Amino acid sequence: MKHIYDIAKKLGLSEKDIEPYGIDKAKIHTNNINNSNKGKLILVTAITPTKAGEGKTTCSIALADGLSAINKKVCLALREPSLGPVFGIKGGATGGGKVCVIPQEDINLHFTGDMHALTSANNLISAIIDNHIFQGNELDIDPERVVFKRCMDMNDRALRNITIGQGKGNGVVRDDGFNITVATELMAILCLCNDEQDFKERLNSITVAYNKLGEPIRVKDLRISNAVMKLMKNALMPNLVQTLYSTPAIIHGGPFANIAHGCNSIIATKTALSLADYVVTEAGFGSDLGAEKFLDIKCRVADLNPSLIVLVATIRALKSHGGAINLEEENLDALEKGFDNLKIHAENMISFNKKIVIAINHFSSDTEKEINLLKTWCDKNGYPYAFTDGFIEGQKGCIELANKVIETIESSKETELTNVYDLKDTIKDKIEKVAKKIYRADKVEYSELALAQIEEYEKAGYGDFYVCIAKTPLSLSDNQKLINAPIGHTIHVKRINLATGAKFLIPITGSILTMPGLPKVPAAVKMEN
Repeated sequence: MKHIYDIAKKLGLSEKDIEPYGIDKAKIHTNNINNSNKGKLILVTAITPTKAGEGKTTCSIALADGLSAINKKVCLALREPSLGPVFGIKGGATGGGKVCVIPQEDINLHFTGDMHALTSANNLISAIIDNHIFQGNELDIDPERVVFKRCMDMNDRALRNITIGQGKGNGVVRDDGFNITVATELMAILCLCNDEQDFKERLNSITVAYNKLGEPIRVKDLRISNAVMKLMKNALMPNLVQTLYSTPAIIHGGPFANIAHGCNSIIATKTALSLADYVVTEAGFGSDLGAEKFLDIKCRVADLNPSLIVLVATIRALKSHGGAINLEEENLDALEKGFDNLKIHAENMISFNKKIVIAINHFSSDTEKEINLLKTWCDKNGYPYAFTDGFIEGQKGCIELANKVIETIESSKETELTNVYDLKDTIKDKIEKVAKKIYRADKVEYSELALAQIEEYEKAGYGDFYVCIAKTPLSLSDNQKLINAPIGHTIHVKRINLATGAKFLIPITGSILTMPGLPKVPAAVKMEN
C-alpha cells in the first residue's frame, strides 16, 4: 500500500488538495479543481444478478488496473458500501481476489464516516419534525401525513413499520418507519448535487410532511438547513483511496439501484473526469436498474456522456439463467439458453446510442467449451468482447479488457446519448417507456393509490420529474422468480413516492421494500468463523 499522498500525486493533486484520514485514505477538497470533464467516461454494468455471481465491481476495478498497466492515466469512481449488505447477504463491495480497493475493511465499514453523517442528518430532520408537532405545531403538520422517515444503515425488517410517541411526554403517537440509509432522499441528493450550494437548495426542497390543508411542508419550513449542513460538511467531499495496484480510486455516495438511483456522486465523477484521461465507474445491479438510471437520470443532471459501456457477464450466471442447478459442471445447453438474458441487456445498452464491450469475467469452473461457446455467440452477434481474469491473475489478467476498451473507444466516433423518455412526457408515459423498452413488459398496472398520486403530482407541477423505478434486481420483471428473459409480463405499480429534493418520482413495483431484512444466516454470523 502506498501513502495516500503518493496516490494523490498520480492525479496531479498536492498535499494541500486533500485532507488525510490516516495514511491510506483522504477527503478531496474540490474547490480548486476545474471541472473540465476532460476524461472519457466508461460505465460498467452487468446482466441480471444471480447467486452465481457476476463481479461487476471486481470488473470495474480490474478495468482500471488494466488501463493503468497499459500506461493510461485512469481513476476509478465507485460507490461506498452499505452496512446492510456487508452484514446481510451480499457482503462487501470492494472487489475480490487480486482486484480490490484498499483498505478493504475500512471502506466496507466506517470508512470516513459519510454514512454516519447522512444517517445523523436524516434523523435530525425526523427529530425536529416530531418535536415541532409536540411543542405546539406552529406549521399545523398533520401527524398522519408525515412522509419523511427515519433511517439506519442496517437491514432490519422490524423497523419497517413502527409506532412512535408512546407513553406520557414522549410526543404525539403516530405511525412511522425506517428506511435503510442508502434509500433515503438525502443519499439521493448527495449523489445528484453539483456542489455544497446545490445540496443545500435540494435539501430545503425536500417534502417532509403535509399540513391539515394538504399543503406541503418542506425542510426549509423547519429552519434547520444550516444544522444539517454542519453534519454534512465533510460528507460532501469525495474520498480518495487506491487499488491493490496503486490505481487511484474515488469512492463517494452509495444509493442502492433497486430502491434508489444506484450511482456514485456527481461530485466524485466530475472530480475524477477533471483529473484523469479515463474514468471507470459502475452502476448498481443489472443494466435494467443501475445503468438505466445512470443514463436517464445522472447523465442528464450532470451533463455527462459516457464514451463506452462495459457489460459484465459470467458463464456461471448465464448457466443459472438457463436453468442449471450445479454451476460447477459443464452445461452448454443451459449456457446457450442464458444468452437470452445477455442479449436483452446488450440491446438495451445499445439503444442508448452507445458502444458496448462484453466483459467475460472468468471463474475457475468455466470450461474451454463454455468459454468458446460464449465467444462464438458474441462474434455471431457482432458484440466486441474481452476475457478478464483479474480475480485470479491480478493486473495481468486485466490487460485484455483494457486493450479492447481502448480499441473500441478509439475506433468509434463519440455519440450523443439517447434517452428512454423525454422529461416532458407524462408520468405514465415515462414509467411505461422504461417498463416496455427496458424491462420488456407488455403493460403496466397501477393501484388506485398510484393513479391518485399521479394525478396529484401532475397537478402540483411535478410532471417533469425523472422516474426512478424501485424494482427487484433479480429479474427484468417485478417478480424475482421470473429469471432469464421474461417477455410480455406486467409491471405492477403499488404507489409512487415523491422526492422533491432529488427531483424524481419513485414508482414502487412488485414486492420491493425500502428497508431490507436479514437472511436466516446473515453474513454477520459467518464472521464468527
